[in-house]
Amino acid sequence: MSNEPVDIHERLISGDQAALATVFDHHRDRLWKIVYFRMDARMAGRLDPDDVLQDAFVDAAKRLHHYSEETQFTPFVWLRMIVGQTLTDAHRRHVQAKQRDASRETSRPAGGFPQATSVSLADFLSAKITSPSQAIGRTEQNAKLHQAIDSMEPIDREVLALRHFEELSNQEIAEVLGIEQKAASIRYVRAVMRLKKILGELPDFADHFLPSSGEKP
Repeated sequence: MSNEPVDIHERLISGDQAALATVFDHHRDRLWKIVYFRMDARMAGRLDPDDVLQDAFVDAAKRLHHYSEETQFTPFVWLRMIVGQTLTDAHRRHVQAKQRDASRETSRPAGGFPQATSVSLADFLSAKITSPSQAIGRTEQNAKLHQAIDSMEPIDREVLALRHFEELSNQEIAEVLGIEQKAASIRYVRAVMRLKKILGELPDFADHFLPSSGEKP
């Protein structure tokens, strides 16, 4: 749960800029982690998550008068959507404008962010391998991991990203994807099962990937 500040929803509807600053600061750490996970590695050195969040706050302030039209979202999910759009715009300016690579471009789901790619998921999973013996075969293992994750359906990769890496609740995932909360929970558990199955030949990774919030596939 987001644990929103008291009365923040009503204050945002009224266009209260101070309320926007309060809720943005309240969720800043969560939003930073999300940007860090979603940011394309090719933007390193040009932009960092703090830059994206600074621009996103400005964008949110400009769009605050539309908040009353988007009350189907909780304040956190609404901010996440704007942060995602800001990150996508930054990616377009810093990467796509200089180098078109259709194989790396992804569509944008309702949540505003590019969909999770096998590259981003694999990179974060492989980062969990730290022992020298495991690191020796990292390159080969990473190639196999990318291939394995790429074989999953895009919706499964997205649900895993939302729950396991962005640490969204089932309720928040349901908001982002526009589905029922129960369906979000079922999709997550099934996605974990599928990932564990395809990672059966890569135990170094499978051993580090565990369902969150006590859910068991």
